[in-house]
Amino acid sequence: MSRSYQHHYYQSTDGLRLYARDYHGADDKSPVVLCMHGLTRHSVDFEALIELLPTEYRVLSVDQRGRGKSQYDPNPDNYQVNVYVNDMFHLLDSLDVTQTTLIGSSMGGIMAIVMQARRPGQFSGIVLNDIGPELDPAGMQRINAAVSDAPPVASWEEAIERLQNDLQHAFPKYTMAEWQELAQRLYREDSNGSPVLNYDPLISRPMSARSDDSSDVLWSMFDAACELPLLLIRGEHSDLLGMKCVARMQSKHPELQFVEVPDVGHVPVLDEPPAAEAIIEFLRTVHAV
Repeated sequence: MSRSYQHHYYQSTDGLRLYARDYHGADDKSPVVLCMHGLTRHSVDFEALIELLPTEYRVLSVDQRGRGKSQYDPNPDNYQVNVYVNDMFHLLDSLDVTQTTLIGSSMGGIMAIVMQARRPGQFSGIVLNDIGPELDPAGMQRINAAVSDAPPVASWEEAIERLQNDLQHAFPKYTMAEWQELAQRLYREDSNGSPVLNYDPLISRPMSARSDDSSDVLWSMFDAACELPLLLIRGEHSDLLGMKCVARMQSKHPELQFVEVPDVGHVPVLDEPPAAEAIIEFLRTVHAV
């Protein structure tokens, strides 16, 4: 039986209608976990992990603006981390959530680092999924090309084939059922029943404006994250999180917990046993649940 959740719609400070899944915990005092997805993903990305988490936790899984059930932004320049972070703070404030643990995949992990730097004291711990303060240029180039040049598909079979061509290196052992599930997360059906991307194609526009010193800024912000318990998860074949970055993160945070998921690239789904078991134990330690 799937864990139930409520649809939560809220309005951003600039008037967009945004969406989050709200999986309630055991009671009003349940520890809160905020799950934040990667660039082209949405709240469903964490569904498999949430099914494995103890039901004592209240889990918020969000659709950032321009994804899933959240409204697309008429100004594509707003598709950037600082705006997404403001949306998350507004969500937490509107729900009177004063303390939470953050789980961030890829872009969501960068958001978690920025959130801790901007509001130290509000977060109990951070799980970073295949992301760090330094991004491998090869992975960034691949992602930028995939998002900015994604031609339409005519059928679900074509959508699956497109994903297999683009991501076979990251998921070499995926079954057809897993490729179908991934396609259903990245695409939705339009009014004609044809699959279309489940995000605004313009989310890639601000990526080209990424400054050369952004890595230095993130490393500086990572110092604030080092004040918290941290769990870092990496896909064995990741082309975005390099081992040199992992080593530097470990040197800055000697107690950082590190888990590598075998046979997976960017980004682990987090229901893989090494990842799921590490997250469950991490949350148990942080919250003593």
